[in-house]
Amino acid sequence: MNANPVNQSDCPEVKVPVPLFLAIGVVSLAENLLVVVAIIWNRNLHSPMYCFICSLAAFNTIASLSKTWETLMIVFADVGQLEKTGSSVMKLDDVMDSLLCMSFVGSIFSFLAIAVDRYITIFHALRYHNVMTMRRTGAMLGIIWTTCGVVAVLMVRFFDSKFIMICFVAFFIISLAIICSLYVYMFMLARIHARKIAALPTSSGGRRALTLTILFGAIVVCWAPFFVHLIIIMVCPMNPYCECYRSLFQLHVVLLMSHSVVDPAIYAFRIAELRHTFRKMLLCSQWRRCS
Repeated sequence: MNANPVNQSDCPEVKVPVPLFLAIGVVSLAENLLVVVAIIWNRNLHSPMYCFICSLAAFNTIASLSKTWETLMIVFADVGQLEKTGSSVMKLDDVMDSLLCMSFVGSIFSFLAIAVDRYITIFHALRYHNVMTMRRTGAMLGIIWTTCGVVAVLMVRFFDSKFIMICFVAFFIISLAIICSLYVYMFMLARIHARKIAALPTSSGGRRALTLTILFGAIVVCWAPFFVHLIIIMVCPMNPYCECYRSLFQLHVVLLMSHSVVDPAIYAFRIAELRHTFRKMLLCSQWRRCS
């Protein structure tokens, strides 16, 4: 997937050191694998919300693994241990791109699922266990993963088409708008209910607002530059100012990868039950002895 055509402007392309790519990939891989293993091992976490968090972490794991492997291929090619051309290399590159696309689309769908789950939890608490059953959760996850796989293959196969690129950008904007609307709506109603029944202290609302701010700030900061990059390719591919922005492509990729590092901190490490599980996993030699 070539999202960064040859830069023909006077702005030099910004190069990111390969060790930085590797470091982000390894840290992200370790964090998200820890989340996945913790949720699978702890039966107390076998609930719809944690299943969606586990799905998000799994997609992030795929993204980290794919980008780390792609970076290693570049390193081997630079030292002459791997040919940069050839059908097998191109096919492997398409596989890596497909996995990255699948992880991105899957992350968006996982965000949406978590937002819907939290909405039902807050405003339909009495009906939650009837609505969000594990069977329905499994069906939703099956649909999400199947859809992501198909969409990823289509995106990589037809990415040079302007229509596919427009759909890709529109999907990001619409999904982000839906997620943002749900969380803002939940936050506003929760504040209203809290004031009416005086059930929540002021600090709780502030912490919730801070969490939402971190969440959407991370999404916008990490993802928006890359999609602005795609928009520029479609709108002004030959404009020198646009090409100067395109020279920052590798920085945009670093931001995308960094979001996989931020996700566990937002969705997992702020949850007490997961933190307790992490301590058991990291401090105890055998899981059964700690349970």
